[in-house]
Order: sequence, then structure tokens, then C-alpha cells
Amino acid sequence: MQRTVDFKLPHFFNYPPYFTLQPVRETREKQVQLWKELILDYCRSQKMYIISLEEDFPLFSNPKIERSLSYEAKEVFLAALVSEDQTAGRAEWIDKSHKKCLILWLRIQDWANYILDFVKENGLEVTTIEDIRSGIETHGTELAGIDRGVLMRALRLLEQKGKAVIFKGSSADDEGVKFSV
Repeated sequence: MQRTVDFKLPHFFNYPPYFTLQPVRETREKQVQLWKELILDYCRSQKMYIISLEEDFPLFSNPKIERSLSYEAKEVFLAALVSEDQTAGRAEWIDKSHKKCLILWLRIQDWANYILDFVKENGLEVTTIEDIRSGIETHGTELAGIDRGVLMRALRLLEQKGKAVIFKGSSADDEGVKFSV
């Protein structure tokens, strides 16, 4: 995975101590907070939803200063995103062994609100799930390429609130949504 040129790395990324878990509590808290923000910002800018502790992730090493995060450090930073106030919902482990993490740079409630605004702005009363993810209207929006699982959770939340009805078509590609906006 290549780091893209359109993402501006923060100053601390070139500071070697930030690639080592800090032993002083206050310093570590600051370090963890900076890494959480960096991970969320990067994933949002690159439209990434899953980080695996066992696969390369561009932020976890900096060849310029010859530093990489240890497995433990990666785990600490992702676990901090997961354990953040559960109503915040910034990340979730997607496997029992806690090796893969779903990054929610927008919370499910925020995705639901974004979808409703998008539907209103584009006059979409009925559309397919796939058109929400990759239709012409979604190009250049947060919805372009949205993880299907995240999208479905947001749509189910809208359904629970009576603002959408998910319906099945003749195939999985045919699944649709009717909105009441």
C-alpha cells in the first residue's frame, strides 16, 4: 500500500519517539490521542475501512526516519480507538483474535445522517444499495466506495427510525432502499 501525496502527515510523524510506546502516562496519553486522530484522518482521506495488525499499513512505519511501530504499539493505538467511549463508535474489532479492525471515521449515526442528507439533495426516494456505493451521484462524496457492512448498518439504523425501508430484489445486486424524507 502506497502513501498518497494528497495526505499531509503531522509533524510528530517524523519524531522518532512517537514510534515507541512512551512509558510516562501523560506522554503516552498524548501519543495515543495523536495516533488515533492520525489513523482516523488517514483512513478517511484514503477511504480505508479495515486495518490488519498483521499486514502493512502505511502509517505504521516511516522509512525516512527508519522507524516502525511495534506490534504492541499498533495494538495499543487500535485498541484505544475501539475502547473510546462506546457511543463514539470510532472502531471495532472484526475478528475474535483482535487482529483486524474496522475503522469508522464517521460513526454509524453520522453515516445515517449523511445518507439522509445525500438522498434529500439528490431527490432519491428509491435507489439500490450498489448505487449508493458507486452511482454517478456518489462520485466525489463520502459515500463513494463505502464499505458495504458500514452502509448496511447505517441503512438499518434509518430503517429502525422509520426513515427508510430496505427491500430485496431478485439478486444481491438488486437490493434497494426506499426513503421517507
